[in-house]
Amino acid sequence: MHLQKITLVNFKNFESKTFNFQDKINCFVGNNGVGKTNVLDAIYYLSFAKSYFNPVATQNIRHSEDFFMIEGEYDINAKIDTVVCSLKRGHKKVVKRNGKIYEKFSDHIGYLPLVIISPADRDLITDGSDVRRKFIDNVISQSNNKYLLALIKYNKVLAQRNSLLKYFALNRTFDAVNLTVYNEQLAQYGTIIYNERKAFLSEFITIFKKRYKVISNSSESVDLVYKSQLNETNFLDLFEQNLEKDRVLQYSSSGIHKDDLVFEIDGYPIKKFGSQGQQKSYLVALKLAQFDFIKKQSKVKPILLLDDIFDKLDDERVTQIIKLVNNNEFGQLFISDTHKERTEEVVKVTKQSYKIFQL
Repeated sequence: MHLQKITLVNFKNFESKTFNFQDKINCFVGNNGVGKTNVLDAIYYLSFAKSYFNPVATQNIRHSEDFFMIEGEYDINAKIDTVVCSLKRGHKKVVKRNGKIYEKFSDHIGYLPLVIISPADRDLITDGSDVRRKFIDNVISQSNNKYLLALIKYNKVLAQRNSLLKYFALNRTFDAVNLTVYNEQLAQYGTIIYNERKAFLSEFITIFKKRYKVISNSSESVDLVYKSQLNETNFLDLFEQNLEKDRVLQYSSSGIHKDDLVFEIDGYPIKKFGSQGQQKSYLVALKLAQFDFIKKQSKVKPILLLDDIFDKLDDERVTQIIKLVNNNEFGQLFISDTHKERTEEVVKVTKQSYKIFQL
């Protein structure tokens, strides 16, 4: 699978632009602010029907315009597939494949597997547990539709339960039977999610540790620790134990939406005890492990986006990544960088076909 061509209309800073790609390496170079990352984000959008960098869909529309459109042509097993994502102000987002509109975006997730490595990934270390849950969800969902559907249903029921708790508080009433209906549904979907996360991590952690060892070229011990209230008790008991707390807070304080992933190095949290270099190696290893896992599950080499990493990683880490390209472990690769000469020097070493776009 590779992306042959992409057309952007009113997407972020692009009024109208078409790029034709090489099936191996494609590089976007130019000064900051010219739109290099925006092109990578458009490619990401075609896989996930959303932006990696901006969760507010309308903010991806070019200033003073009413809509945006992204169209990609993919070569998948010698067959051309066309994917279009578009949004008009005041309307719902539309995603089409070969002219047919998706009724549910979830049906598209995993069809065009993709992994991005970006400086924004630092949020995985510095921000709250929701960012790390999204990482787990993203990896699993690309190859496990059962998980994705359970997650969508869980979040929908969770919102309904929270609305009911607010209603109870506002009206000074309580209906245990009504609440139990939501509890049972959350337990059903949440148990599926919990079991899938455990199964995923048991496999993923081994892959991650191997990647870290190669990238860091060190003997440090790293680990991912899955924290979940479900490790100690079952869903229905959790809800029973936290009922009074939930009524006071007016939202659900327990469940798999509170899960977290603790990043450790030599037994300590990397956020507090890891150097900048160790944290960078950790994040790149995480993303390459994600690539490995999705490739194994989908039997397809995901598209890999490298956003501004030559500027953020030292030469040794960049060299390790380029070695992987030489080993033909990757499929199609997209790179953004501010220095054309540096980029060209790096990709020439791979002896793979490449194309450089000066923006």
